[in-house]
Amino acid sequence: MDFDGARMRYLRAGTGPALILLHGLMGYSFSWRFTMPALAPYATVYAPDLLGAGFSDRPEGIDHSMRGTALRLLRFIRNLGINSFDLLGTSRGGAVAMAAAAECNPASDGPKVRKLILVAPVNPYSSHGTWLAPFFGTRVGAAGFRWTVSRMPLLFPYFHSRLYAERANIPPGSLEGYKAPLAIPGLFEHGLSIVKTWTADLHELEALLPKLSGVPTLLIWGGKDPAVYASSMKPLAQHFANVQTIVFPGVGHLPYEECPEEFNRALIEFLTGRKDLVRPR
Repeated sequence: MDFDGARMRYLRAGTGPALILLHGLMGYSFSWRFTMPALAPYATVYAPDLLGAGFSDRPEGIDHSMRGTALRLLRFIRNLGINSFDLLGTSRGGAVAMAAAAECNPASDGPKVRKLILVAPVNPYSSHGTWLAPFFGTRVGAAGFRWTVSRMPLLFPYFHSRLYAERANIPPGSLEGYKAPLAIPGLFEHGLSIVKTWTADLHELEALLPKLSGVPTLLIWGGKDPAVYASSMKPLAQHFANVQTIVFPGVGHLPYEECPEEFNRALIEFLTGRKDLVRPR
């Protein structure tokens, strides 16, 4: 899809109600390789590589703030001709999903959010990252970030494995899949532009949470998440009047990869309201 001359790549599968999947920071549609086939019988699933990430273009000077990204997401949805949709966001994509849902006014003619699924979403109640991300937004921090990036081919496997609770749970080909977009210049500058607005985004997110009270929401976490602490689920859940919560014990930041069958079953039950459609193997 064209965005003022920049191409945004997305994957599509299945038939039925629209479901949008948003990846996290430094992720892309590859994150949903186990989710899309499982959900395709129940929904038309769209998984974009947000601009700057994955195999989408990396235009300079673009607004990568939480709200700026959310507004592009809604433009993407309108361009697809979608009137109502379910929205899933993970990690930083979870914050973007909340911002996008808050922009959807039920009284307007724009697209409407039916249900919201937040998988370990970045939120104001997890202390991890509240100082590190803003630090990378400073001149000194940015210099350190670029030094790290220059050595990323050696460090990437370490940072990647840290997202999982157990290395034995890392799916085959996972590291190679996440490394593939590194061949396109500009990925880390994209990440740096995101962390520059991190603190302001968290303050804005806390202010808009009351707007989401009426949206049926599912919160999913891994009990051993090292990136966004599971302890932040409880204060976040208090903002939703109709909320369900799931914690997968012994799982890290990527439950859709560490325990995909359980994760997909939870999604299908939440989205369809039926527990008889998918049985455990």
